[in-house]
Parts: sequence; C-alpha cells; structure tokens
Amino acid sequence: MTNYDPIAALYQLSKQQPWRTHIEAFTFLGLIGDPTGKAVLDVACGEGFYTRMMRQRGAAKVMGVDLSAGMVELARKQETEHQLGIDYQIGDARNLAFTAEYDLVIAAYLLNYARDRSELRAMCNGIARCLKPGGRFVTVNTNPATHFPSVPSYRKYGFEASTGGEWREGTPIQWKFYLEDRTFEIENYHLNLAAHEEALKAAGFQNIRWHGPQLSPEGQKAYGAEFWSLLLTECPVAFLECSV
Repeated sequence: MTNYDPIAALYQLSKQQPWRTHIEAFTFLGLIGDPTGKAVLDVACGEGFYTRMMRQRGAAKVMGVDLSAGMVELARKQETEHQLGIDYQIGDARNLAFTAEYDLVIAAYLLNYARDRSELRAMCNGIARCLKPGGRFVTVNTNPATHFPSVPSYRKYGFEASTGGEWREGTPIQWKFYLEDRTFEIENYHLNLAAHEEALKAAGFQNIRWHGPQLSPEGQKAYGAEFWSLLLTECPVAFLECSV
C-alpha cells in the first residue's frame, strides 16, 4: 500500500490535472448529488479535496478520515486557513470506529488498496457500520473490470498505469503521475468485480450500481471530444454507488 506521507503535497497538485476536474470530479459529484443538510463521512479523504466540497455544497456535518498523517496534516492546515467546520482524523478504513451516524459515505480511491478479499470485506463492513439505514456509499475506484496488463498509454492525460507479473487477485497496479517538473507513483491492487460485489453484499449493501465516466461540458469545450475519447472508452477508473 502506498505511503502517502512523502507524496502528500504532490498528490494534492495532481488533483489539478484536467482529467480529474472534467471526468473524475464531474462524474463523482454527479453521483453524490446534493448533500445539503446531510452528515457526510469522507474515507481516505487525503488532503480534503472532496471533503471541503461536501461542506461547501451544504452538508450539515462533515468528517474526513485518512490513514496518512501527512495528508491529514495538509487537510487540517487548509481547515485552519479557511475554516469550514470540518473535523479530520487519522484512521484506518479497515477498522473504522464510527457508529451509524452518517447519511452518506464517500471515498475517492479506497477499495483499490485492499490487497485481498479479507481486507476488502473489512473496508465494506466498516463503511456500512457508519451509515444510517438507507444511507448511501459513493466511490471512485480503480476499475476492477480493467485488464491492466494491456491498457493503452494515458500519458497525454498526465498519468500511466501498469502492472507486472501474473494477473490475478492481489496483483499490484502502479500509477505514475506526471506533474510539470516531477513525477510520483502510487500502488494499489487488483480485485475483480465479483470480489467487490461479494464484499459489498456481505456488508449489507444493496442497489449496487457501477457507472462509467462522464465528461463535463467545460472539458469538452476546452479540449474537444477527440482528446477525451480514449479515457472515456477505456477508462481505468470506475464509479460505484450503493445503499444500506
């Protein structure tokens, strides 16, 4: 599992890449919908990118949790500078200690850090315990249906994805991000669609729906449809929503 502490600031910068604005955030926020008046928990919140959006869009209570102390430090620094009333905690998604007090749990790239089905079940169980009856879980995740040994180059979008060794459950997937003057890498793991749905159902989730990427009108206008065609047709990330 990637240690985010040394790369926290670089990962924060990568959120400014156009694909993350016009595809990732656009699709993710569209699935989340209106959080007005809701209690929201952001698991694997990083430096608070989506956590802040939830509060700015009207959520009544927002908590961010991340395993990386470096990420939480960045999130708390921004909370100090621009106070929104968000609480950030260091915590492990495999052992969440919250009760069923949230209407919505969101996660940007969490389940793909499970190295096996046992860790995936632990994450799904923990998220389910945090939700009120009828509560929703919405996430963007490494696409479990993608065959990463044969993915094309995504270099023009600012990243590459690759893997080595036998393609099976638990195979590491390497992501390399290209910023203006430096690069950094992240590693997560492959578990297929069936493994994800099995873990979600065992945790009590229902209405499990996977969604493909959507392109914002602004992104199409700024770059043209052809620029985005590869990412839209062979997208290495997927979006998921379900409820308890």
